[in-house]
Amino acid sequence: MIHSLNKRFPLNRRQWTMISILFAIAFLVVVIVGSFLLDEGRMATNLQNRNSPPSFNHLFGTDWLGRDMFTRTVKGLSLSIWVGLIGAIGSVSIALFLGMAAATMGKAADRIVSWLIDLFLSVPHLVTLILIAFTLGGGFKGIVIGLALTHWPSLARVIRAEVMQVRSAEFVQVSRKMGKSQWWIAMHHILPHILPQALIGFMLMFPHVILHEAAVTFLGLGMSPHEPAIGIILSESMKYLSSGMWWLAFFPGLCLLLIVRTFDHIGENFRMLIDPSRAHD
Repeated sequence: MIHSLNKRFPLNRRQWTMISILFAIAFLVVVIVGSFLLDEGRMATNLQNRNSPPSFNHLFGTDWLGRDMFTRTVKGLSLSIWVGLIGAIGSVSIALFLGMAAATMGKAADRIVSWLIDLFLSVPHLVTLILIAFTLGGGFKGIVIGLALTHWPSLARVIRAEVMQVRSAEFVQVSRKMGKSQWWIAMHHILPHILPQALIGFMLMFPHVILHEAAVTFLGLGMSPHEPAIGIILSESMKYLSSGMWWLAFFPGLCLLLIVRTFDHIGENFRMLIDPSRAHD
């Protein structure tokens, strides 16, 4: 199929990759915009339509209170995207700061940052996230802060290695001999070099952030039960699966998987797109 498309549309691999990234981004934008356009009244209690299987009026069926599952799922996906966006941006910012500090502020700073990285990597993300979210009382604030504070170590280690490699480059040494300050070198030479790595790290971190948010919310330590979060929807549906109401968990779980795979697809393709060794593919 791809071979036939290449005959009809003579595009190279990088161009097809860019098109696939744009389609994936468009899908995510549709989900976010759709959450604002859907009628929130369909999430109100309607006992006359409770436990309805999927139909044209209710694409994903209704739950035990008669709430439209399609509307709840889209709202939950949009909420998960926003939580993941804020959490991933916070985590990438921490990784950038600590990675650059470790490589540019001397051996003492490098030892402290390396110790912090090893400390956070020695404990599973989910355990640390649960502890932080529980300490902060859960909710939107607790889960976002927990996500930002637990997903930076691996990216910080990569950025630290990149910065140490760049600072020994010839153009950096020339700038240092010309009297440029460490801050000027960091902003004009080091930061532009590591920004693509940080962007790729953000794209690849996003799916993990969303999944961990859903997992913690599923356990009851994340988002408020009044929010239409995917974790809450899946947690509530567990009590009704034995009654044959399979659609309560199937469609929200499938949509969450699609969102995660979409972000993963964007990250992997973007990494291939900026890879200089594939510039002529």
